[in-house]
Parts: sequence; C-alpha cells; structure tokens
Amino acid sequence: MTIQERDVRGVLRRVTDDLVGPPTLLDDVRRGGRRRLRRRRAVLAAVCAVVVAVPVGGALHLADGGAVAEVASPLFDGPTRGDLAGDGRYLRQVRQAWRDGAGDTGSDVEGDPHVVWAGNTPAGPAAYVAQRATATGEVWEPAGERMIGYAAFVEPTADGPRVMTRETVTDAGSYGSWQAALLGPRRDVLVVLDAGKPVEFSPTFRYAADGRIERTFQRVKFRDGAAVLSVPPQRDRVTVALVRKPVSATTAVHIANAHDILLPDRQASPQRSVTYTLPGAERVWGDSPAAQVGRNVYGTEALAAYVDPGGMHREGESPHLVVYGATPDGRQLLLESHQYDDDPTRAIALLAHAGAPFQPVASGFIDWNAPLPVRLRLPDGQGVLVAAEGAALSYRVGAGEWHDAGRGAALLPADATEVRVTATGGTASTVRVDS
Repeated sequence: MTIQERDVRGVLRRVTDDLVGPPTLLDDVRRGGRRRLRRRRAVLAAVCAVVVAVPVGGALHLADGGAVAEVASPLFDGPTRGDLAGDGRYLRQVRQAWRDGAGDTGSDVEGDPHVVWAGNTPAGPAAYVAQRATATGEVWEPAGERMIGYAAFVEPTADGPRVMTRETVTDAGSYGSWQAALLGPRRDVLVVLDAGKPVEFSPTFRYAADGRIERTFQRVKFRDGAAVLSVPPQRDRVTVALVRKPVSATTAVHIANAHDILLPDRQASPQRSVTYTLPGAERVWGDSPAAQVGRNVYGTEALAAYVDPGGMHREGESPHLVVYGATPDGRQLLLESHQYDDDPTRAIALLAHAGAPFQPVASGFIDWNAPLPVRLRLPDGQGVLVAAEGAALSYRVGAGEWHDAGRGAALLPADATEVRVTATGGTASTVRVDS
C-alpha cells in the first residue's frame, strides 16, 4: 500500500490541531539566521521571548476533553490601574488602536480588550492591554503551557496611541517575558509593569579592567500598577537592565521593544567565527570540544562574571575567537572572545581538569589593530596564550633562538620573552610578552 501525500497531511493536521504558535512566530523564523541578541550564550546569548505568563491570581478551568472553558485572571478581569484609569476618552482610543492593529490575531480573540494599566509618562500617555484568545492550545515554547490570550504595550505617537508588538499569554503561574517598554523618540522613558514580584533596575553598566561586567542595581518602586523611570537615551543600544532577585542573566525582565532598538533593520550579518585547535589539544579534549563547551561552560556559571545580568545586546562586528588547547599539566584550555554591540572585545581564558568545572583564570580586552591582539598569561606557570588571526608566530627566551609556534594562536612557555608576529601580508613585528 502506498501512502499518499494527502494522507500524511491529514495525519499532521489531526495531531497538531491543538498546537498554537505565538503570533510572532513567522517573524522569529525569518530572523533565525540573522545576528542574535546577546543576553547570554547559553548563559551569554539570548533572544527576546515571545510568550508571557499570566500574573498571580489566575484560575484555569478545563472542560471535558481538555478544552479550556474559562480563564479568570487579573490580566483580563482586574480593574484598570494607573492615573489614566478614569480617562474614558483615552481608554477608548487605546481599545480602538488595539482593534485596528489586530492583524492576524483579530479573528482569534473574544470579548473586549482589557486595559490593564494606563498612565501618564514624560513621553506621553501609555498603556498595557490584554485580550482573551479563542484558540487555547499548547504553545511551542515553553513546552506544556497553553495559550489563553494576547498582550502588548501601547505607546504614544504624534498620531495617537500605537500598539507595540503583541505577545502570547499562557496559563503558567509566574509572570514571564515582556514586562517593560521604552517610550519616547529618544527611548528615554522606561515603563515597568507591577507583576507582584520585586524588580531591580540598573541604568547602565561598565567594564572592569579585566573585562568583567559591573552594574549597580536599585529596587523599582511601583505605584498603582507600574513604575515610570527616566533613563539614558536608548536609541541604538540598550544599557538599562531589569532583573528579579537573585540578580542573574536568567532572572532578566525583558523589555518589549529592545529587539527593535538593537536590530532596526533585522538584516545584520552573522558574526564571523575564528577557531584554532592547538597541538596536543586532542589529548584532553577528544574529538568534540565544542560539545563539551556547550555542556561544561555555557551550561554553567563559569562565565557569569563576564555576562551583563539582565542586559540585552546585539553581537559585535569583530570575529568570535575560540581557541582549544592543553596546558603542560594536562588541563583543558579554552579561550573565548565576547563582544557586546560595538564595545571592545573581551578575551576570557578558562581551565579545567577532565570532569571538573571550568574556571576563568585570565581575561582582558582584545586590540584587533595591534600586531598581537591577544596576550594572556596563565596561572601556575602554564604559559602565555597568544593569538593573531592568520599570522605566523615564533618566540624566544631572552636572546636565545627563535622557535616556531605555528599560525594564528599558540600557548608559549611561561619563560618566553618575545613573540615575532608575521602577518599574512609579510609584515613582521616583535612583541614582548614577559610582563
């Protein structure tokens, strides 16, 4: 018996009838191969989420067959909060803007849109709106949650209220993604919704001399459903951060339009990757170092000090440099470069005995215009790690003979004093590495 295409399509339709994709799924797929936003990569690379969970107090009732019959939640049923809650004219404008911008979700909602919060801000009147959905199947992500509605911020414009990107609301019991939005032509007003949980705010960050991230956080003070904060202009980069305690990259409160600020054209090229595997690395790494890094570095807090907790960034234009090696005492050696936006690139060297956690042991900034962009001295006399893309490298100790060190990257002996760097064009430079 031959299986016909129409039979396969019929089966697929039947088994996926109750699955509901987020309304922004198509845009997300189109963006898939383009430059990522970096909030963490495992811990360092992140993308804006498209699903928000219903805040505290919700109740979900399932009818026979598992269909959702009733959803009660402050997001849909609570009184409108904010100092414009009694402004009927503004609330009507907001609801009309919501209906006018419904797009593909217009036939997938029921009841009236509910204005959760409406208030004055230095940028003008703003609001947050939610509406129940008629399709209530499982969402793609997070797995196991069911979609029950849509929500979005409404920002002020010269032409009146404008609904920002809508997100999917699920039946989860904790508040998830877009809880804040940047407003105004300078994006210097930050509105943060009160979801019943403490939130910490930081207006900007700085780099320590070794490339670690430093931020100072303060408690957000909510009033009548939201907080309105004045922040530095965020027109082409996002320096602010919002997190819940404990402060970490995984407790970030996402900002609804951060993606639009960071990637306005959504056509940026992916970051170029440069990888070197040093001689002898296979003794400690085996055949799949990248898989080990994904599990033992990105899946841990090894790089936590170099992550911007709660911050959102785009990848830089500089190459992503990775070096795998082995130290003289048999430890795994990893060098990773990380760049936020157009900031200087940072290089972090990590070491680990087989099966033990990786620990950062040396770090600093990369000067891509220097003859030797990377020069990090490892502890315990394990050598000096150097890198210069494509260049031929050699070293010597004192006034001794020059020794070939390969091309691109090398782990030099701890007593090496000078490196000769010969670029691909033939230009040679000598750099001291004994300090």
